[in-house]
Amino acid sequence: MKCAWTMLLKQRYFSVYIKCNLAYPWFIYGACFQCVFCSYNPRLTLRQDDSVLYDTNYSHTVLFHQKGSNSLLVGGFNNVLYLDVGGQSLENFILNPYLPRCDMSSCKNVVTVIEKFQDCTIVCGTNGEDPTCWKLFPKESNRSTEVVEGTGISPYMYTQNSLSLIADGDLYAAAPLYSDGTLLQFRRKAGKRTSIWMHDQWVSEPTFISSFLAERKNDSLNEKIYVLFREKNPDTSPEADPWISRVARVCKVDEGGSKQFLQNIWTSFLKARLVCGIPRESLYFNRLHDVFVQHAEDWMESRVYALFSSSWNSTAVCIYSLKDLDYVFESSSFKGYTEDIPSPRPGMCVNNSNSIPIPTLRIIKEYPEMKDWIHPIQKDTPFFTSNKNFTKIAVDRVQATDERMHNVLLLATDSGGILKILEDGSKAFIISETHLCNGSAPVQSMKLDSEKRRLFVGYPGQLSVLDLQRCQDYNASCEECVLSRDPYCAWTERGCTSQTKGGIQNIADGLTNVCNQITEGRIRRDVQQSTAPLSNQHFVPTDVPFYLSCPVESHHATYIWEHGDKRIPCQQTQSECLFLIPSMMADMYGNYKCISHERDYTKTVNEYNLFPKSAFNDALKIRALDWLMAAFVTSAFYLCLL
Repeated sequence: MKCAWTMLLKQRYFSVYIKCNLAYPWFIYGACFQCVFCSYNPRLTLRQDDSVLYDTNYSHTVLFHQKGSNSLLVGGFNNVLYLDVGGQSLENFILNPYLPRCDMSSCKNVVTVIEKFQDCTIVCGTNGEDPTCWKLFPKESNRSTEVVEGTGISPYMYTQNSLSLIADGDLYAAAPLYSDGTLLQFRRKAGKRTSIWMHDQWVSEPTFISSFLAERKNDSLNEKIYVLFREKNPDTSPEADPWISRVARVCKVDEGGSKQFLQNIWTSFLKARLVCGIPRESLYFNRLHDVFVQHAEDWMESRVYALFSSSWNSTAVCIYSLKDLDYVFESSSFKGYTEDIPSPRPGMCVNNSNSIPIPTLRIIKEYPEMKDWIHPIQKDTPFFTSNKNFTKIAVDRVQATDERMHNVLLLATDSGGILKILEDGSKAFIISETHLCNGSAPVQSMKLDSEKRRLFVGYPGQLSVLDLQRCQDYNASCEECVLSRDPYCAWTERGCTSQTKGGIQNIADGLTNVCNQITEGRIRRDVQQSTAPLSNQHFVPTDVPFYLSCPVESHHATYIWEHGDKRIPCQQTQSECLFLIPSMMADMYGNYKCISHERDYTKTVNEYNLFPKSAFNDALKIRALDWLMAAFVTSAFYLCLL
């Protein structure tokens, strides 16, 4: 009981720790010692109103976009829509024209899988709780189809877990074999190699998240498929999280064992615990939600970006090196196994898996878990932590003006926002948060088109596209462009544009002194002049309240009001910096400036000149005299002409 209470205290402490540091940079209360998360607010909050690509009544969406392709495939209820990347509908294909029409979920055919397989596109759906796949073959302007069995590829209901992967000409999938959701396994279902599956005892109530093939140049024998999932935690103690995250590995050439042992079952299956958290506090994010793999030419340099949540409603991103991940499988002892490890070592890839000795296979069957855990590159703390709920992750790689490559994370929230985050070494810099749909809706699917710098985003009832090169958001000045630290954008003679070659950036620290390099001053002066703050003049009676406001243009800037030699802090909301004058006094009139300061850049955002009400009457009298004088001069001029 004491351990459970201790764990509960730690979880609550950590939740408060995140929240207080997010909201109050200098907050000190209990365990909040310093602001390690204060930069985890988006610098800019934006809307992209022209983002809607396609309106639909689908509540579930599957997206498929092949690298280099100009088309996007969208799966919904009993149909696949072909779009070009500009949003024009090319073709709408109905899968099962004989599907009964009714509102019951058992009557629906929800698309759950779209993959390019061999010489066709394979689409699988629930088909009224009768999992079915359709092979779509291009045939001039129309498409011919072939219906195939879909059990084990598509689930019976779209709410059930499923996963699919095409690797080296083979189709891999995870879906329940029975309508009640049981016998959920990762299998090789079709292709040039033997169909094989998992041993029933290897996983417990799994939720499969992602799978990928790590290709190795000139070493195809040792190419492996990695499967990331979460499963029920065997530790049932009160302080333990009910779920635990895993990564499993199988050899691509695995054909299963001999007739005597593990026939048609993976002979190379191993799994290990995937760790994301703060080990020194024994706080872990155990619920894996989404994964994005950034493949490198050398497989050992590939990176796995994983999105986790915790039992105390916080989320985190941890980054793993595929080299470090593989090292655990190659060197760790096997959990629960105490005898000498036989040769070949369990999990090694061999040309003929049917010939693997039974002592090696027995360890695979009975002790598939590694004793060592897989830790992220940044072992002490997650790369990114937040009290928001995130649903999807993608990572783009962008070359800046200095020809260095930078990683940009794209995180989707359950309220519909897309966070754009610069990976600044071991730190996260949130460039912006953009909302693409009206209202609040969770992001259900995401596909990155890195070549065209677009992110396709699926919401309930809407498909949108985020332009990753929206440099017009920082076009006010060179300083604003540089402060954004957006690798997609640079300051040029045409303003802040996506043509970064030869432009001005400072991705490293965002300091604006690099703007002194500008040689074309005309454009800079024009842009700055058009965005200079107007001086607001107000005539205010004494003894009445009055408030001043200016827009919060950057959430990373600090704002103050200046009045004479006084510096007054503002009351800052999400979008405005306010200054309330409870009652106007004689010494409160004069000039007020709203000043923002961010890194090395200071500017006046808004300016007010406040005058007493009597000055307004005097001004009216002066204007009246000026008008009378002007009228007199004009009349005299016309009399002279006569």
